[in-house]
Amino acid sequence: MNKLKYSSSPYLQQHAHNPVHWQEWGPDALDMAKKLNKPLIISIGYAACHWCHVMEHESFSDNEVAAFMNDNFICIKVDREERPDIDQVYMEAVQLISGRGGWPLNAFALPDGRPFFAGTYFDKQKWMEVMGQINDLYNSDYSKVVEYAEELTKGINQNPIDVRSQTDELAFSMDDYISLKNQWLKNIDFKDGGFKRAPKFPLPVAWEFLLEYYYYTDDLEALNAVELLLNKMAMGGIYDQIGGGFARYSVDEKWEVPHFEKMLYDNAQLISLYSHAYQITKTKRYGEIIDQTIGFINRELSDKNGGFYSSINADSEGEEGVFYVWSYDDMVTALNSKNIELITDYYQITRNGNWEEGKNMLLPVSKKKKFAENNGLSIEEFDSILNEANDALFIKRSERIRPTTDDKILTSWNSMMITSLIDAFHAVNNADYLKLAIRNSNFIRDNMLQQDGSLLRNYMNGKSGIDAFLDDYALYAQACINLYSATFDKQWLDIAKNLSDYCIKHFYNSESRMFYYTSNLSEELVARKYEIPDNVIPSSNSIIAKVLYKLGHYYDDTEYLNICEQMLVNETTNIMRSAIWYSNWASLGGLYANGITEVAITGKNAVQYSNEVQDNYLPASIFLGGNSENLPLLKNKTGNTETTYYVCKDKVCDLPVYNVNETLLRIYASKIDSK
Repeated sequence: MNKLKYSSSPYLQQHAHNPVHWQEWGPDALDMAKKLNKPLIISIGYAACHWCHVMEHESFSDNEVAAFMNDNFICIKVDREERPDIDQVYMEAVQLISGRGGWPLNAFALPDGRPFFAGTYFDKQKWMEVMGQINDLYNSDYSKVVEYAEELTKGINQNPIDVRSQTDELAFSMDDYISLKNQWLKNIDFKDGGFKRAPKFPLPVAWEFLLEYYYYTDDLEALNAVELLLNKMAMGGIYDQIGGGFARYSVDEKWEVPHFEKMLYDNAQLISLYSHAYQITKTKRYGEIIDQTIGFINRELSDKNGGFYSSINADSEGEEGVFYVWSYDDMVTALNSKNIELITDYYQITRNGNWEEGKNMLLPVSKKKKFAENNGLSIEEFDSILNEANDALFIKRSERIRPTTDDKILTSWNSMMITSLIDAFHAVNNADYLKLAIRNSNFIRDNMLQQDGSLLRNYMNGKSGIDAFLDDYALYAQACINLYSATFDKQWLDIAKNLSDYCIKHFYNSESRMFYYTSNLSEELVARKYEIPDNVIPSSNSIIAKVLYKLGHYYDDTEYLNICEQMLVNETTNIMRSAIWYSNWASLGGLYANGITEVAITGKNAVQYSNEVQDNYLPASIFLGGNSENLPLLKNKTGNTETTYYVCKDKVCDLPVYNVNETLLRIYASKIDSK
């Protein structure tokens, strides 16, 4: 029987009424496979995945297909967002077999879980053919299947880490850092923004590197590349012009046609990226996008208890994107014919459609001010008309059947949201964003953090479950450091330290000198993997390394600093060879080469004035303060009635200063001269 109706995963529940006898991953399913000597089908996806839904409709809802699956296999469904550890193992298998990966991911494995074949999407006919061939081989030449599984498992278990000695020659230098820019330049699309490829993913971590590069070097080419990307995305279909928020990626090179699912982790990172760019440029549109995207998340992805949901599906009414696109007649009806020509021209709407089947994407013209002037309007007058039209379109769109929401709450993605809210708070000075960050962090602390110091990964329907993975620990520790910086509430820094200590005890491998993705207390899979290259989300190892570097300075802890330095040394060759896919590592390299600036602020209004300093883009600084000597750097610095600022670096502090501007000058002066 199908057991998915008992699952905590919305994705698995989407398959609960399939005729396939789906099982959840666990000892019961594996024991059944061993008892019956049947191979496993391990089918992995996520709730917002369009092609997962297509395969579910074509194959897993089909009685003929289901009968063959049930007769010959033990069928397991996995939500990759709940169980990324399982996804890592079988994604590695499909990549070893085909050189590419994606979802849905469908693997065939021995009853003990060792894979012997894997692929991604199959249409019904191909799926039946593949299953038939697998079944014949399993029953006619079992030893050959075992041989395939052994070879594939050996490949999955290969150690990707080159442990290097810590020497002065291998330490990451500012010259190394400066040289990385060329890896970006040769891959950037200077016409349409982003990288030279289609489909195009935002990859925020790669562009965060360029903003930091600009901070260290004042190289305008780096900043201009980021601005081009942000401007093009803001004008594209990848951005929801009516409701705010970004889709996961664009299928074309111009950011015009999105793959329509909206993911919390993308939007969190893009809020941070636009916030940092806004701090540098003060571009009005960036501030609007920050507010609109947080508004979307508050409206559509917020749980009443303080957590944030995971994603919104691409499909509704059985069709991808139908919720977001418009026919010309739809526009006329929504706007009640008011300013219809002006608005349709602005969004490049045509009667025949600018997309497919007579439908239109909302694609703003590139120069709004010039467009307004050409229509005899000031920019203020046009903005008023546009805002009124957008409100009308939003109301009309709200009458449509909505895409479904994956309402599980993940520790790692919520932690990214905490960080993004703090970044937005510093950028646009909206105190509500800091309150939201605190509320979200309280939710994780109260529902995910356990008495033994461990974390849980997911929360659904009032229940927490699944042991957390390294990204959960690292991202929540990072969020807590950022929250401490904004509040000087030391509980958050202590949580970050305790989480890091837990990771060192249960995730760290003293031989590879890196962190496993899974705890030594977690379920054993066919391989225990590391997550090292950065992807659409920075890798958990790069995040924990940054966390340890900052905590090492907060607590004057040489163990943290030594672990971080060794991790950076291990990855220096990869950074120099493939920096874009090691962007967060490269960012750590820049921080390490430049050195971190410690800013201690004490006195009656320490938090207020600290945040005035942090309203500026300062990626190489950490902030601490208040009125208690609760950290080494605060010793002998409290007790001042007047707000006092201490700027320190390399264990040396400048003389105290007493205003924000002088503090900023000293922070900027602490940068290494890299020109």
